[in-house]
Amino acid sequence: MPPTLAHLVLPDTQTDSSQNQKSQSCQRSKGLTSLQILYISITNFVIKKLDLLRTRKYSKKNQYLISIILIVLSAVLCFFSVDFIGYRAVALILLLVVSVNAILFDIFPVLLSALLSAIIWNFFFIPPILTFHIGTPEDGLMFLMYFVIASINAVLTYKIREVERKERDEEEKLKTIKLYNTLLNSLSHELRTPVSTIIGAVDTLKESKDKLSLTNQTELLSQIDIASIRLNRQVENLLNMSRLESGILKLNLDWCDLNELIFSVVQKLSPTNGNHKIVFNANENLPLLKLDRGLIEQVFHNIIYNAIQYTPENSIIVIGASHQSDNCVISISDNGNGFPVNEMQNVFDKFYRLPQSFAGGSGLGLSISKGFIEAHNGKIKLENNKEGGAKFTITIPAETSFINNLKNV
Repeated sequence: MPPTLAHLVLPDTQTDSSQNQKSQSCQRSKGLTSLQILYISITNFVIKKLDLLRTRKYSKKNQYLISIILIVLSAVLCFFSVDFIGYRAVALILLLVVSVNAILFDIFPVLLSALLSAIIWNFFFIPPILTFHIGTPEDGLMFLMYFVIASINAVLTYKIREVERKERDEEEKLKTIKLYNTLLNSLSHELRTPVSTIIGAVDTLKESKDKLSLTNQTELLSQIDIASIRLNRQVENLLNMSRLESGILKLNLDWCDLNELIFSVVQKLSPTNGNHKIVFNANENLPLLKLDRGLIEQVFHNIIYNAIQYTPENSIIVIGASHQSDNCVISISDNGNGFPVNEMQNVFDKFYRLPQSFAGGSGLGLSISKGFIEAHNGKIKLENNKEGGAKFTITIPAETSFINNLKNV
């Protein structure tokens, strides 16, 4: 039977219709992909801004409020773009927002957002809109599956987060135990040694004072003095670290002459510097700086003392100070052996000591120094000199005195 006109035209019409459907499907697919990328970017931004650890500590009222706001805002955006992406794609977007809520908040606000998103999707997006009636069994099944999947997703995400939290708590516990053991090992030497020295010297003076020559008595008193300074330094380090970790450290800012402060630290360290040479040329152009004198003095003391302890005899320690672009810049360098490159990133960690370093030291000095500098909104940088040795550079933003600014004009 020969083909009629209808037979000849129909295939072309079907082809065109098929091509149009494919074209629309491709456009929808592209639109969905672009929107998903946009939402992923937005949610990542929201996660960073809200700070995950903080949102979990929000009150229940704030968690409910924020989770509802996120769902409503997402629904509003989808409502104005539903003609472009289709109401089925809206379900995926709302499901993504529910997942974000599950990351941010506790289980009950997340379940509420899952229920709310299901109701919104039904009322505003599933045909016929603005009614809870669902037109087709397919859409009814999709609605039911959406609610089930959103709820399961919320519960599973919450459970996964709880497992991760427990793992982190276990890791923190193990880390705390490790630090505790390290601290005990350090204190057993750093506190027991000077205490033993003091007790031994005092007992000797009490029992044999009449038999000891004046020189021997003076030497014993000197040992007591050195041991007392060492003991006091370790106690101060422990107290300072406690202040940093508790977050109760408050700056006592006052006008400070940096030249005089550095000279004071160098003078206090002179009994312990041995054969080391400490070089500091005062910078007469320095203005008065508003700093916490006690904390900055401790910073200089710890860094210079560290250089004395861990550099060979007859090493030279050079200190420099300047004022650059509203910043106070101090450099402390030596011509010793420097730091191993692979260990430099750990130098400012608590209780950290370089491998094969001599016995003694708690590993707190540099960590405390970094904490005190950061309390001033400053930075400390460690690098090795090309000629050998290490260099610490401290940069602290500080207010300068008006009188000294006039002198420097």
